[in-house]
Amino acid sequence: MTRKEWLEERKKGIGGSDASAIIGLNPYKTNVELWEEKTGRKEAVDISDKSYVKYGTNAEDHLRELFKLDFPQYEVKHEENTIIKHEKYPFLFASLDGTLIDKETGEMGILEIKTTNILQSMQKEKWKDRIPDNYYCQVLHYMNVTGYTFAILKAQLKYNYNDDIRLETKHYKLLRKEVEDDIKMLEEAEIKFWNEYIIKDKKPNVYINLGI
Repeated sequence: MTRKEWLEERKKGIGGSDASAIIGLNPYKTNVELWEEKTGRKEAVDISDKSYVKYGTNAEDHLRELFKLDFPQYEVKHEENTIIKHEKYPFLFASLDGTLIDKETGEMGILEIKTTNILQSMQKEKWKDRIPDNYYCQVLHYMNVTGYTFAILKAQLKYNYNDDIRLETKHYKLLRKEVEDDIKMLEEAEIKFWNEYIIKDKKPNVYINLGI
């Protein structure tokens, strides 16, 4: 589909970037704000013109190619503006940065790519030995929708030191069998959000952080 069609289709369900807001783990959006967007009460803020968004979009292809070079054990596939829907719950969908196929086992996985500017030490701490909560929810959502057995998140952390730029690349691998309980918990919250609040047009209470 075209990008315009893809953007319109994304309004008709719950995507990976919506997942964390539903359970109170999105630092930029509450579940009530998400409900307002999904029910047509307000338009989502357009951030496509922001410099950091443009950077991430333009860097994605290059980072995907670097992943191929660094991890030749995987076949990497990607097609722009595609949507995968959950087999049982079609209002849950995923748009992946890449699909991975383990050349030895044939197992399928998800490639998720993130770029971020590290401006404060607190931001760096969020990436220390773990994936930040909102991105963790996004990957769990994608694993649930696709049914794939693993996911790898490639993160490029960018530091500006006066006129110098330093880059740190991290890779985080999640195995479905190790996060199955979290996937199930998130799925239940998403189904409730859609059926109880979106379909019934009922405003939810602000969600308390579950600490997934």
